[in-house]
Amino acid sequence: MKMHILNGGRLRMRKSVYLPEADRSETIDLPVSCVLLRHSQGNVLFDTGCHPDTVENAEGRWGAMARAMKPIAGPEDNVVSELAKLGLTPENIDVVVNSHLHSDHCGCNAFFKRASFFCHYKELEAAQGPDAVQKGYIPADWQTPMPTEAIQGERDLFGDGRLLLLPLPGHTPGTLGALATLSRDGTFLMAADAIALRDNLDREIMPRNTWDPDAAMNSLQEVKRIEKSGAKVIFGHDPVQWTELRKGEDAYE
Repeated sequence: MKMHILNGGRLRMRKSVYLPEADRSETIDLPVSCVLLRHSQGNVLFDTGCHPDTVENAEGRWGAMARAMKPIAGPEDNVVSELAKLGLTPENIDVVVNSHLHSDHCGCNAFFKRASFFCHYKELEAAQGPDAVQKGYIPADWQTPMPTEAIQGERDLFGDGRLLLLPLPGHTPGTLGALATLSRDGTFLMAADAIALRDNLDREIMPRNTWDPDAAMNSLQEVKRIEKSGAKVIFGHDPVQWTELRKGEDAYE
C-alpha cells in the first residue's frame, strides 16, 4: 500500500481558535491535507479538502463561515488537481472516507461520482440537524447522491488490518481517524481535526471550535496511546508538520 499526502487547500484563521492564549488579532495559515491510499483492493481518499470555487468566491459557497475560515489557496490547490499530478482522475477513486463533514474536509466530495463513501453515523445526524449550517455543515459540500455507509465503531476497511477507521469524537460528534500500516514506512494515524496541531496534543489544549471537550480529551488520550505504540500522527492542520511531510508523488510505502 502506498500513501500520498495531497494539498486540499489552505486557510487563514485566528490563531486563538486553536491556541487560546494567542492574541485575538494574530492569525495562522493552516494547510488542508487529503490522503490517498493505494491499496491492492482499491484507491481510498481520506478527506477531499476545499472545493475549488472557494478560491474565487468563498462567501458564495460558505456564506458567513468564509469570514472566520478564509481560504487563501491558489487555483490548483485542490485534491482534483493533486490527483491529476499522479495521473489519476476522480473516477479512479473507489472509496472516500470523510473524517467529518465540515467543508474543508468534504468540499470536493461531489467530484467522486463512482466512489463509495464512509463517515460516522453521528456525523450524518449532525449535518442534518436544524442548526447544522451554523455549526459549519454546508449542504453544497457534504450532500451528494453517492451511497454513504454510516459506521458506528471501528472498521477494518479491507479486512486485512492495513487500513482501520477509528472513531475520535469531540471536534464534532462523529469525527473519524484512519490508521494506515505500510510495509516500509510503518504506521500512520490520520487524526484530522481530532488533533489539529502538534501543540494541541502535547499541551492537551482544546481548540475553541470543539463540540464536546470531554469527548475530545478522551480522543486526545487515545491518539497519545496510538502514538506511543509507534505510529506517526498526521495532524489536521499543522503548518510546521506540513513542511516536513513528503507530498504528492513522493509517497510513503
